[in-house]
Amino acid sequence: MTDHLVLPAEWHQQDAILITWPHALSAWAANLSFVELSYIDLTTTLSHYQDMIIQLHPSVDLEKLLRKLTQSEANLSKCHFVVLASNDTWARDHGPIGVLDQGMTKLLDFTFNGWGNKFEAQLDNQLNRAMADLGLVVATTSIDWVLEGGSLESDGQGTLLTTSACLLNTNRNGKVSRAQVEERMASCLGANRMLWLESGALEGDDTDAHIDTLARFASVSTIIYQGCTDPLDSHYASLVQMKAELAAFRTNDGVAYDLIELPWPSAKFAADGHRLPATYANFLITNKLVLVPTYDDPMDILAIELVQRAFPNHFIRGINALPLIEEHGSLHCITMQLIEGSVNFKGRFESLPGTMG
Repeated sequence: MTDHLVLPAEWHQQDAILITWPHALSAWAANLSFVELSYIDLTTTLSHYQDMIIQLHPSVDLEKLLRKLTQSEANLSKCHFVVLASNDTWARDHGPIGVLDQGMTKLLDFTFNGWGNKFEAQLDNQLNRAMADLGLVVATTSIDWVLEGGSLESDGQGTLLTTSACLLNTNRNGKVSRAQVEERMASCLGANRMLWLESGALEGDDTDAHIDTLARFASVSTIIYQGCTDPLDSHYASLVQMKAELAAFRTNDGVAYDLIELPWPSAKFAADGHRLPATYANFLITNKLVLVPTYDDPMDILAIELVQRAFPNHFIRGINALPLIEEHGSLHCITMQLIEGSVNFKGRFESLPGTMG
């Protein structure tokens, strides 16, 4: 156990993975049946490895959903449902951020403002408090600071990786300096240093360059990142510069990081012609499994192989994320890990015959 404040790495032991199910009153309304396939695939795959907390909007028909999950052979004994109103489904950004403080698990409830007031987020911003009020998770600590989980990567030893485009954007906390952000991250998350990327952003990304679409810690000494090898692609210059910035970073021990470059998927477009933010960096690390977003692309297989290289002790599975990027996010964006000590499995979850109370 740590004897100080720290934001654990994503590979820290987890109680569960949190997701917020899509519904007809969210941005998914026009593509609900399409995107639900990705959620069913995710839930079915992950439920055979660990517990899941699934937030359901009151409009979702639980019995109908249970039939679909049963047909897909999900492990329902690992699926814990709670009915709560939500605006949308991006649990990575509205979900609680777990830290260890003197070895004790704490959940931090930062303000979520819909990525700079781009989208309505009032209901999403109440979800963490509602979960705690129902006794489903440990008490949350509300923090008057806008922060999304997808905007930070942690190595679990005090180093945070982030982007200037997001954390210094005036649409989050007004005009703040880098020093002010670093001071806040130190006091709330125990950060003792921050690595700032100045380059790298994906077209179609609503988040102002979340780090989880670009570069991720695979260990304290390894960063796996989204590359681009097509000089004719509009992303090429920015991602090549990002690669150079990553190569210049040093670990706590003063050595260069081991870098693993993920392949560049072919361009994906929405029906109206705008570019969608397909990225292999948006994978999810769980206790035994790493889930990799796939895009029905020739590069999918190589991406999975490279993630396996980065996580040799995990099973690797691909999840079709084509439906997810239609609303400008991917696999990591719809999930949030709840670290060990976060969840009260005896809390007031929805009762399912033959499964749980």
